[in-house]
Amino acid sequence: MNGPVQVGVVGASPSRGWAATAHLPALARLPGFTLTAVATSRPESAREAARVYGARHALTAAELVTHPDVDLVVVAVKVPGHAELIRAALGAGKHVLSEWPLATGLGEATELAALARRAGVVHATGLQGLHSPGARHVRELLDGGRVGEVWAVSVVFAAAGGLGGGRIPRSAIWATDPAAGVSLLSVSAAHILSVLTTAVGAPSELSAIAACAGGTAVVEETGEVIPVGMVNQVVLHGHLGQHGHLGQHGRLGGGVVASVAVQGGTPPAAAGFLMKIVGSEGAMTVTPVQRGSSMQIADWVVRVARHGGAEEEVPVPSRLRAAPPDVPAGPPANVAALYLEVGRAIAEGRDAYPSFETAVRYHRLVGLIEEASRSGLRLPAGRP
Repeated sequence: MNGPVQVGVVGASPSRGWAATAHLPALARLPGFTLTAVATSRPESAREAARVYGARHALTAAELVTHPDVDLVVVAVKVPGHAELIRAALGAGKHVLSEWPLATGLGEATELAALARRAGVVHATGLQGLHSPGARHVRELLDGGRVGEVWAVSVVFAAAGGLGGGRIPRSAIWATDPAAGVSLLSVSAAHILSVLTTAVGAPSELSAIAACAGGTAVVEETGEVIPVGMVNQVVLHGHLGQHGHLGQHGRLGGGVVASVAVQGGTPPAAAGFLMKIVGSEGAMTVTPVQRGSSMQIADWVVRVARHGGAEEEVPVPSRLRAAPPDVPAGPPANVAALYLEVGRAIAEGRDAYPSFETAVRYHRLVGLIEEASRSGLRLPAGRP
């Protein structure tokens, strides 16, 4: 491909949503990419997004995924709408970057991955935590022996917003149906596990509780009480095979002891994550720079304490930040790293990471967690 990658974003609301928070600010400052087209659910908002972000074309979604001025289609709409758009884009021979979750479930994700493979295009999914500079920094520190032999890791994520709380905005009602494929398990827990895969290791075995606490929510704008069926509380226990490998000798009981808790319904003032890593020679604490942020999109504050010494901050080196300096910190910078990986994959004629196949593995992991919760068993996970 000669020249910059021409990008079309479906779901490019100019004022709210994930595209406005992360994708569009990243694309505005990324060399090698040009935003040529945007699409939203309403023509007037598409025109406004095109004006604000300098896109040449304000289109419908159906027009964008086949437009000749688009090389890469970015799917940033509600998850139930992913499959139709991805099928159309692949049919038109476009490269595709889809937000996570890729699909409403494993079967649909598997179908999309097979279609993408047959289409011979670059395909990627928004598990951007796999490229987190903070996670890569932690991995380097662990490789360098900063806490000695790694014994255990724990993560607590207190999730704010409508996805898991007892009060939700009208715009989030669609996600309360389990068939939508969106919950604190499929979104937050999966993202956390992807970050841990980079920082410490992939899960080799897991037990789980995935629950829907409360069962109802109040719609903020109207006061209406509606039923909620999605998972909003998750607790995982198990082992990680250090640095992405299965547990020692591939057997149950091998690897780093791990626990993850995702707590939906947290007030925004108390939201955020805390990760603790304990080793034979010390301990590491990780918190977000951006208060209340999720692990996969935040910049990290990393502190290390060794036995007999004080806790000290170990800043994330700038060399690990893939995005150019003028890309805003937080979500835009982390999503920019994923775009750069997609751009390299297109230029080199190779698969991107994470690809749709990667997404299938994480969808399969979500299903395994659901099964572990239903059965009460500790189950072998394999590598996501």
